[in-house]
Amino acid sequence: MTIRKYKIIRSVTVDDSLGFVEPMIPSLKEKYEVQLLCSPGKNIDRICQEYGVKGHRIYMFRRMSPFKDFLSLFRLIIIFCEEKPYMVHSMTPKAGLLCMLAAWVARVPRRVHTFTGLVWPTASGLSRRILMVTDWLTCACATHVIPEGQGVLNDLQRHITKKPMRVLGYGNVRGVDMVKFCRRPEVIEQANVLRKEDKFTFIFVGRIVGDKGINELVMAFCKLNLGYPNTRLYLVGSYESNLDPVRLDILDAINTDPAIEAVGSKSTNDLLAYYAASDCFVFPSYREGFPNTVLEAGAMGLPCIVTDINGSREIIVNNKNGMIIPSKNVDALYNAMEQMLLNREQTQQFIANARPMIETRFEQGFVRKCLYEFYEEIMN
Repeated sequence: MTIRKYKIIRSVTVDDSLGFVEPMIPSLKEKYEVQLLCSPGKNIDRICQEYGVKGHRIYMFRRMSPFKDFLSLFRLIIIFCEEKPYMVHSMTPKAGLLCMLAAWVARVPRRVHTFTGLVWPTASGLSRRILMVTDWLTCACATHVIPEGQGVLNDLQRHITKKPMRVLGYGNVRGVDMVKFCRRPEVIEQANVLRKEDKFTFIFVGRIVGDKGINELVMAFCKLNLGYPNTRLYLVGSYESNLDPVRLDILDAINTDPAIEAVGSKSTNDLLAYYAASDCFVFPSYREGFPNTVLEAGAMGLPCIVTDINGSREIIVNNKNGMIIPSKNVDALYNAMEQMLLNREQTQQFIANARPMIETRFEQGFVRKCLYEFYEEIMN
């Protein structure tokens, strides 16, 4: 007798975000009929062919566009009515809003949305109100809401909805592949080319934009480097000059200061080599959901300096595997970097705690297991 599998549709706004879902597809296919949904792109084409799953390609635009959003919503409703999934699980803001609303109209039994971060806490005026309303509507249409971390949960329950929700495990939606993110011989070989033994190296990994704290980071480092010329800073990531550019004076400092190396985006072993060639990870972001780069840096055995924001303060325990400082505070950032440089005994203790703390709470298999158990719970 053939046992009918529940049909689930995992949705994201753009197909680049399928990286959160792709590693789980083989395990999910063992129990469910899995389909994917996102805007058209090469990634969804590859994944559907490679894993033998059905894909739905519906344009969803990140920015608000009432006419285009209505067309997308109409098409989503048609798909859900035709496919009759038992569950639609969305991630990313626009996919969450449109898919939860469409799934509610189509009466999909289980409507799940994962909030990986909130934009409105750092917005103001009418923009903040609109963003809060869209999150409220997403929650209202969902049967289950998963906040990526405790900070996101607190903000949602304080300002958006009283609907019951919980963080799965310790938080995070991807987890860290501890086999990949480690100091393997081939990584160390690359790192040795980058490392300068007479330099204490700070590293930032992420988008080179204002709300990642780049302005404050460069100001604090330039001040530090004046007194301690045995320091340097790696900036690993790409600029987004159209969205949230860094200040012109900061950009000039990045381009002219020989102690600052902006190396562009890196991936695979190239990225790991930069982690391994560094002494301290600095992440002075203004807002996050659950920053994967802080997890990666910890897995690579780096002590971290992070700001007191959602996600970061759930990964870093102050004075145990790093330091937590106020955001948008150049002096606090300078003091933390100076302390990390000078207090080598404390820094070594942070290093000793860094990887074990990531492994026990955010190892990839554990994070996935929490989601699979949640699926079984709500399916029953």
